[in-house]
Amino acid sequence: MKIGIIGLGYVGLPLGLQFARSGVEVLGLDIDQSKIDVLNAGGSFIEHIPAANVKEQVDAGRFSATVDFARVKEVEAVLIAVPTPLNKNREPDISYVLKSGEAIAPHLPKGITVVLESTTYPGTTDEPLREVLEKGSGLKAGVDFHLAYSPEREDPGNPDSKVAIIPKVIGGYTPACLEKAMAVYGTAIKTLVPVSSCRAAEATKLLENIFRGVNIALVNELKQVYAAMDIDVWEVINAAKTKPFGYMAFYPGPGLGGHCIPIDPFYLTWKAREFDQSTKFIELAGEVNTAMPMYVVHQTIEALNSMKKSVNGSRILMMGIAYKPNVDDDRESPSYHLLDYFSERGGELDYYDPHVPVIRPSREHPHWAGKKCVHWNKETISSYDVVVIATDHKKVDYAELAQWAPLIVDTRNAMKGIETKPGQLWRA
Repeated sequence: MKIGIIGLGYVGLPLGLQFARSGVEVLGLDIDQSKIDVLNAGGSFIEHIPAANVKEQVDAGRFSATVDFARVKEVEAVLIAVPTPLNKNREPDISYVLKSGEAIAPHLPKGITVVLESTTYPGTTDEPLREVLEKGSGLKAGVDFHLAYSPEREDPGNPDSKVAIIPKVIGGYTPACLEKAMAVYGTAIKTLVPVSSCRAAEATKLLENIFRGVNIALVNELKQVYAAMDIDVWEVINAAKTKPFGYMAFYPGPGLGGHCIPIDPFYLTWKAREFDQSTKFIELAGEVNTAMPMYVVHQTIEALNSMKKSVNGSRILMMGIAYKPNVDDDRESPSYHLLDYFSERGGELDYYDPHVPVIRPSREHPHWAGKKCVHWNKETISSYDVVVIATDHKKVDYAELAQWAPLIVDTRNAMKGIETKPGQLWRA
């Protein structure tokens, strides 16, 4: 079997490598020529995917990459794993999905299986994507080609997250489409979970991420309530998670990050309005999580005030640009909102992140692109008025931070167990 994968990022690349390891020939497709060049040379541009893993499959002839979308005529199946962001009005933007469909449609051979993996609202696969594919190819879904949806389940930075062993949900446009998609994924994934339709599979992915978003909002709200009561929310959570049933631990932070949880709930709330359904619970959770960076700002203002300083003119070091620990993925990171808020108030901003040496261009925060990580040494760290821990990377020596930084605002409980001076550590 030979398959194509459109989008060679945090989802598409590990998926492609897993298929290649399973003996499937993989053709990666992307519009970024620089990515293509790196991959074909056996390199990697994602920190947690070693270049050796890519090189092994390239050298074996099982993985190659191209910008030529016409080459989908060579494959038996094509999987689409492209971004599905929100536009400036916080509405779903499926343009990358539809442009991918338009690019491959004229070249689809009869019998090919097309599977969408990008997170989206129910109905995307069997309505706009199907229409684009049918219009551009002259073929009919469910008759001339097979169409399905199978949501990605990537967890970057988690060593226990292996593509091969994470159960794969699959929904087909028709029963025959489901059968074909199952056959494709069955070559590389151990456990397959068939559902009745593409829409059921799309809804499954949204439920998974909305579940996380709502529960994170709950502990974010409790963090503020318990702080007012002088109760440590982290202590409470650690005690609660000893209950062996009926409880699952979620942890507070400075806001949501990543390409899934800050975005995906809005895909459902937008679609629900088409059916005259309200999603008050989801929207309220979104409001709580969106407000968390400002809570951190207010706590930092209080911390600086305790030192008779204001944000205006203070040197502030953001500890962590990646949205989660131990990865280089900075998409939708709340750190950018913090940088913006402090900068607007006259703060002088720098950052330290051992996984992000230089801030890459993004359409959400282009003004920070090119800014470089500062050096980790006593002279540098001690020169800042306050250090705000936004991401708790394991590579950071927090004992040294306590020795060097005059003031620390901790949003992740990273300083737990570290000896600090009176008034030095603030929680946010």
